Amino acid sequence: MGFKQAPYIMLNGQAADALEFYKDVFGGTVELSRYRDMPIEGMQGDPDWVMHGQVELDNGITIMAADGPEDRTGKSKVEICVYGDEKDELEQFFHGLHNGGSVVLPFEPSPWGSWFGQVVDPFGVTWMVEGGEAPAESA
Repeated sequence: MGFKQAPYIMLNGQAADALEFYKDVFGGTVELSRYRDMPIEGMQGDPDWVMHGQVELDNGITIMAADGPEDRTGKSKVEICVYGDEKDELEQFFHGLHNGGSVVLPFEPSPWGSWFGQVVDPFGVTWMVEGGEAPAESA
């Protein structure tokens, strides 16, 4: 099987909402395990928080998230890149991700020949959306 990679987003009480948001943007199915479902002696955190959750997209990609008591404020060192060949699909993802968030760079033709945009979603996660062939500059 080789190996796979998935973003694992750590939040403070918003993991269930974030995974539902990503499901609305990308499609797929959400699975959640809450702290109360796996009681561990001395474990901190709200019993309703997500101990582990994920949205399985129809294309085989998985986005994972969990809640934890650690302070997770501040800028992450990781940004998630969604890329592909279909400009219209990517543009739909871009608009879905910034709904309730903010646009860092608009989704528009890039100097390297594809479409590119960057957003911060409502949960503070930065996403880069890239791909599709940008229109050629007119001579």
